[in-house]
Amino acid sequence: MKEKKYIFVFGGVISGLGKGIVASSLGYLLKSLGMKVTIQKLDPYLNVDPGTMNPYQHGEVFVLDDGSETDLDLGHYERFIDESLTKHNTTSSGRVYWDVLEKERKGDYLGQTIQVIPHITDEIKRRIKRVNKSNKFDIVITEVGGTVGDIEGQPFYEAIRQMILEVGKKNSLVIHTTLLPFIEAAGEIKTKPTQHSVMTLREIGLEPDILVCRTEHNHHLTNKLKKKLALFCNVEDSHVFESPDVDTIYEIPLVLYNQKFDKTVIDILGITNNRKHTQIDYLESAIKTYKSPKHEVTIAICGKYNSLHDAYKSILEAFIHSGIFNDAKINIKWVDTELLEKNMDFKNSFKGVDGILIPGGFGDRGIEGKIMSAQYSRENNIPFLGICLGMQCAVIEFARNICSMKDANSTEFNQDTKYPVIDLMHSQKGVKDKGATMRLGQYSCNLSKDSNAYNAYKENDINERHRHRYEFNNKYRDQLKKSGLSISGVNKKLDLVEIIEYKNHNWFVGVQFHPELKSRIVEVHPLFKDFIAATIKYKS
Repeated sequence: MKEKKYIFVFGGVISGLGKGIVASSLGYLLKSLGMKVTIQKLDPYLNVDPGTMNPYQHGEVFVLDDGSETDLDLGHYERFIDESLTKHNTTSSGRVYWDVLEKERKGDYLGQTIQVIPHITDEIKRRIKRVNKSNKFDIVITEVGGTVGDIEGQPFYEAIRQMILEVGKKNSLVIHTTLLPFIEAAGEIKTKPTQHSVMTLREIGLEPDILVCRTEHNHHLTNKLKKKLALFCNVEDSHVFESPDVDTIYEIPLVLYNQKFDKTVIDILGITNNRKHTQIDYLESAIKTYKSPKHEVTIAICGKYNSLHDAYKSILEAFIHSGIFNDAKINIKWVDTELLEKNMDFKNSFKGVDGILIPGGFGDRGIEGKIMSAQYSRENNIPFLGICLGMQCAVIEFARNICSMKDANSTEFNQDTKYPVIDLMHSQKGVKDKGATMRLGQYSCNLSKDSNAYNAYKENDINERHRHRYEFNNKYRDQLKKSGLSISGVNKKLDLVEIIEYKNHNWFVGVQFHPELKSRIVEVHPLFKDFIAATIKYKS
């Protein structure tokens, strides 16, 4: 493809409509046709990145190979298009203003008055183009966070308006995702919010080429509604698509494919394509398994952000992938570890549970409940996966109850503990700033052959993504090993313990990294795959 194509995905009416899923689904379909695709996210908030944002406000932080802390939508992009993204695939208003002001301080603008136009908009355009600087990709899909009309987003829309003029309308496409609410009292779907949203977009100087309308509760888009939306929003009625409620987000590429969404995009962009889809059959088969699995297991997630499941988004998606692979339905039981500390009701908390997962996290809230959950798993032979803080809880529990290190702890929770089996990494001592200062990104790990980890990966050396400040304290390594703790994965360069296991157990693995960040719909993560297999075996 000689000329590179740019697709912009916007959202209107309300946030949370699934723009990221639409962008990811389109990426999946275009890649299935053999095209080289990448996706980027432009976030209008003023934070430099989401690394220091509260999960309750913004969901999980998704970490890339290069250590970038990004929005959870980047996770969707990777899971759908099966590509590892970089820092160039994400930016925020804060990052843009920061970089422009740094250049101004250096004198790069030679005394000019710095303004939103052209300086901020030029920086945004530079960042959109930079993601394909190597010309590796045929198509760049760019999602703009938030909602059209938000004051923070205005420079992004203005930059995109300019960019469409620069690259040419034949090489660009605007997809606008909106809500079609069903009003119970009136008994009908209303199009007016979508009309107003498109009006706001046109006031900025942008016009949608395609509308993707979010519907709910089986109130579907009819031909009559399509024609009405087309007339009032100035698009062809064949360019109006529906994104309905589905059982899993991985149905959306199929839903859009069945409406000839990808064909419409290709036609508008004037792309000549004679290739057939290579990934539709795979996805249809996966969805069929997801909807009618042979097995069913229940996993307890012992966390503290249980009221907001987006805080554990990648874990939940990894369960979907591993469930499909193992032909199993995964039920989640959310265990509040703060409550567990108070009521000590392990029997009811873990009733009917076939596996226990302790996810990553920060702070001491509910920490004793997590440590006791690891103990319950070990003592009752229930398959266990501890991720980051979850692995550290398993180490603390083992030290206290097997090695007789009374009150062993992490210095994150008790600076004066007699047995600091988990301690602040040497490189973290003296670090004051919170943003982007942890051990972040991809690091290598060497596996021991006689281990659950090696059986899962079937490789000697692996690379996984990290996000932590505290580590296994090597001072206690020999003592814990003598008592039966197995160290099955180590980063040789830093001599850092990456994986621990408990041998006299069905399946007990704790990892310092975040395996959920590398699980994809077309390639399930080995540890999740084997964890779920172990829970099926345990149940049977």
